[in-house]
Amino acid sequence: MRILMGAQNCGFGPASVLVAVSRLLPGHERVFVGDGVAAAFAHRNASAFDGIHELTRPHRNGAPLLDRLLEDSEQVVSVMDADLVLRSVVARRPVVLVDCLFGFWQHHHSLARIRELCATVPRTSLPAARRHLACLSPHERVLAAHLLADHSVVQNFPGVSRHMAEFTDAGADCAMHPTGPLVDLDGLREAGEDAPGVGGPGYDLLINTGGFKNFLLDFEANNDYLRLIDRWIPDLLADWPRFTRVLVCGGPYAGHRGGTHRTAGRRVDRQFLPQRELMRQVARTPHSLLAPGLSALNEATLLGRLPLGLHEQHYAHTFTIRNLEDTLFGHLAGRFADVLPGHALPEDDYAGTQALVAVAGRIVRDDDLYARFRSTFNERIEQYLSLTPDQRRGAVTELRRALDGPPAPSVIASILTAAR
Repeated sequence: MRILMGAQNCGFGPASVLVAVSRLLPGHERVFVGDGVAAAFAHRNASAFDGIHELTRPHRNGAPLLDRLLEDSEQVVSVMDADLVLRSVVARRPVVLVDCLFGFWQHHHSLARIRELCATVPRTSLPAARRHLACLSPHERVLAAHLLADHSVVQNFPGVSRHMAEFTDAGADCAMHPTGPLVDLDGLREAGEDAPGVGGPGYDLLINTGGFKNFLLDFEANNDYLRLIDRWIPDLLADWPRFTRVLVCGGPYAGHRGGTHRTAGRRVDRQFLPQRELMRQVARTPHSLLAPGLSALNEATLLGRLPLGLHEQHYAHTFTIRNLEDTLFGHLAGRFADVLPGHALPEDDYAGTQALVAVAGRIVRDDDLYARFRSTFNERIEQYLSLTPDQRRGAVTELRRALDGPPAPSVIASILTAAR
């Protein structure tokens, strides 16, 4: 079966989930289509696909290539790309929506109203369908995609079961399937079996910034968070002599930010690694700092590693930390609220992210605020490093319990078997 696959172009989370799902389907022809940071991730993990088609952004809306790929496909899998779901519905192709942030989506229209709009969406043309749903916000369009898709797969997270029940109460008759972590299980197994230090220098510390790019953040614009990280790493080395070899990994480090820097006998490597190589580094590196995205957190805990959360890049990171605040990971994670206590964060994805960008900018430019950032995060690093092996194991078990669910391979297999 030829499966067309796409992911929301927002950080590495959706694309990494798509890679994980694709690796569960080796008996099918798996074709990626997308743009931006999602396409960059697909190219860096090309072995997960049988074909990769990158759309240029000016032509994405009307892309004849995408129309042709839909026509030639028997099944579509979309990770939170609501527009790909709508295109599939109009093209009358069966589509599965995969959602790793189901509980995150905010809605101002009632779920009943969103359901009504989906029930009456015109399927005569894509422009007509888009106009019909134009009143919905980007978050609401993802919720609508659940109602429009033939099946949807929902990754577990605290609060997800309650949100699924709200869908049912609103009269939704969509086929929603809960699942546990949507991760590359074979890659994790291989990483766990890998001997420490094999295949490159052994690192004392891994800093994983994730994909970083989204609807607002970019490597060269609205990038004060990256500038803050760049300013802070030399001070991290000065404050913590035990870290002599540091790997900084993420989407920003494929270009001019990448490379190796040595100073006073210390080494810092900045790289954009393929996902499976990153997993090997997670497995073999004793300590890690992690932008609190769910995919990377799931991978770390399944490898038996407890990371320390970096400060929030965007509002979804704030959502993640809040909902895990009862865990040791959530308790220890870095927060910009440590630097600016009482600073009000708008409870909105775009406005909240905008506010976090502004906070990072204030800190990187203000020496007093930067000193507070450095000292408060050092306190959290000290707490993290002082954990005993038993405490680390207990914290990993705590996270696994919070994020567990039905095994993703069997959930995905059952849906696509039914579709054939």
